Amino acid sequence: MKHKVCRVPDITHEEWLEYRRTGIGGSDASTIVGLNPYSSLYYLYNDKLGLLPPKEDTEAMRQGRDLEQYVADRWMEATGKRCQRNNYMWRSTAHPFMLADIDREVVGENAGLECKTTSVYNRADLENGEIPLTYYIQCQHYMAVMGYDRMYLAVLVLNRGFYHFIIHRDSGEMELLIQAEKEFWENHILPKEPPAPDGSDATLSALHSLHPREREGEYILPLTGRAAADLLAVEEMTR
Repeated sequence: MKHKVCRVPDITHEEWLEYRRTGIGGSDASTIVGLNPYSSLYYLYNDKLGLLPPKEDTEAMRQGRDLEQYVADRWMEATGKRCQRNNYMWRSTAHPFMLADIDREVVGENAGLECKTTSVYNRADLENGEIPLTYYIQCQHYMAVMGYDRMYLAVLVLNRGFYHFIIHRDSGEMELLIQAEKEFWENHILPKEPPAPDGSDATLSALHSLHPREREGEYILPLTGRAAADLLAVEEMTR
């Protein structure tokens, strides 16, 4: 079961970000299970607590938004199926820390559609049917929240091709994902206990945002205790 959190077209981007901080969304799921090379648990923790500056709106992000309807149209053309917008953010009633903000719902089916735009540098072999793990985990998360039987995935690779897949509900994998998200939320977010930092670029970026410096190795505020230990440990890992 699920319930509506908000109607996304009726709120500002800043309000949308605040709602997203009240739970774990589909794009967060791969970070929780360690499969997102561009994020980390430490970064996600600080982001959920609102301690980091807003992410810069990149050209890739802009193109992904602008091309979403084009990707949906290509999917309908390729499959003969129909889809429609779902304008709400949803929360799981069984697991209230889980949120879903899906791209489209498939008409006449208990299913959703996730639309992606990526570059030729995407390492997944989409042409031979390989689904990027970050997309796969995101779809399993959405099925857990929405109760869907399946998710369709449509991927536009700029200047290269268009690919589409069906991702079926996997109860075993879904339970493992739910448990991992629950542990992150209850062990870190609720008690405000940060996870151990790792040597990833995302963690280092979070630490540098939390502790700005005027010059290399010189910080605006003196660091003590855990903050100092975390930053020094991560910088040592990356040398």
